[in-house]
Amino acid sequence: MPREQGRKLVAQNRKARHDYAVDSTVEAGIVLTGTEVKSLRAGRATLTDGYATIDDGEVWLRGVHIPEYDLGTWTNHEPRRARKLLLKREEIRQLTAKTQAKGFNLIPLALYFKDGFAKVEIALATGRK
Repeated sequence: MPREQGRKLVAQNRKARHDYAVDSTVEAGIVLTGTEVKSLRAGRATLTDGYATIDDGEVWLRGVHIPEYDLGTWTNHEPRRARKLLLKREEIRQLTAKTQAKGFNLIPLALYFKDGFAKVEIALATGRK
């Protein structure tokens, strides 16, 4: 079976662009379980309460709701668990420096599949007053 091509949008955080002033964006991969991928392929996710944190040199996506897969068994996932993001070491270092020095927040803007892989677009943003 041929691999998917292009970008298939699953969820978008439209409210984030209104509430935050976006400085720059970064694309990151996500570590997911099997039932999470199936739920995302069904187009079910919510990014409104999501944010990202940097803990011990790793970036974690928190507060994103991916509902349980309907046909899943006891192996189903927790809907709001913390998910690790896959970034290069230099990208993590730059994000850490900006979030600590200037008071930026890491906000997820979009969750999508790119060439068959789950990706999230993270924005480096400041809150608007």
